[in-house]
Parts: sequence; structure tokens; C-alpha cells
Amino acid sequence: MKASEAEILIIPGYTNSGPEHWQSRWQSKLGSARRVEQAEWSKPVREDWVQRVIEEVAAASNPVVLVAHSLGVAAAIHAAPHLGNKVAGAFLVAPPDVANEGIRPKHLMTFGPYPREPLRFPSLVVASRNDPFGTYEHADDIAAAWGALLLDAGEAGHINTESGHGPWPEGTMVFAQFLSRLKAPE
Repeated sequence: MKASEAEILIIPGYTNSGPEHWQSRWQSKLGSARRVEQAEWSKPVREDWVQRVIEEVAAASNPVVLVAHSLGVAAAIHAAPHLGNKVAGAFLVAPPDVANEGIRPKHLMTFGPYPREPLRFPSLVVASRNDPFGTYEHADDIAAAWGALLLDAGEAGHINTESGHGPWPEGTMVFAQFLSRLKAPE
């Protein structure tokens, strides 16, 4: 599948993705990309975030490819059972351990635990070995439950601007390869 044949749905995490974040850069470069806008970025409410993902997928006229980061992964996974057949695939980056009582801010735990049912569409989880919001072992466990391929990003922090992943050229290449293997849902 080509990017022009899909609607690339950018799903940022807690506090949104700033202008230098790889998600924002991808959105500006991909003509078929749009962002899921949340009413409340700094005090996320799971039901509201999940509903916004469901609405954006429902509004799509082409196959959808989800590109979620951090808490956006949790919103996408909770929405997954309600997305029908429009999703061609999901690129899930740096999933936080939302069931970990040590997560800060504490209200992010309202997004946990993750559903463990297999996803109905191809998915790739990209996880770091030193992500402060979730261990690699946790990412491995949930990726296996979802039937997702897990990609080891090495020691890449939270794979965001703060960890040096503004442009994230490696992610661009992995996403392009992932996208090329997707087919429109039937």
C-alpha cells in the first residue's frame, strides 16, 4: 500500500506531539496524514480519547493506517474492537505501561490495563530498551498478546523529541517498509 492510498491517522500521546516530534514531521510530509485532535491533552480521559479515535476512523473514506505514540497507543488499542474493517494496519510506538502504579502523572493509569485480544489488522510495536514509561519486556508481552511484530529500537528512550527523535529517519524507513506490506482491508 502507498501512503497516498491510505489515510494515515496520527494519534499523539499525553500533551500532544510538538512541532519537532517525528509524528508532527510525518504529518506535514504525508499529504494523506491527519491528526486525532483531543479536547484535553494534559488531562486525558480514556473514554474521550478512545471515542475520538473511533470517530476519526469512521470518518475515513480510504483504508486507515494508525500511527500512535505513547498514550496514543493505549487510545488506539482500546478503540480497536470498535473500528470495523477500515484499518489496514497500526504502527505503535513506545507503548507506556499504563498499569504500572509508578507511572506519572497518576491519571494515565486510567488507560490501563491494555486489552489483550489479538488485533484484527497487521501491527508493529516499536519499543525501546530504556523507555522511562514502559519496559521492553512489557512491550514484548503486549505485542505478543496483540499478535503484533515487535521491533527493538535499542536504547532510544521514549522515542520522542526529548530522546533525540525529532526527525527519526530510522522510523521513517521502518514505517515505509511496514506500509508497503499492507493491503486494503476487505
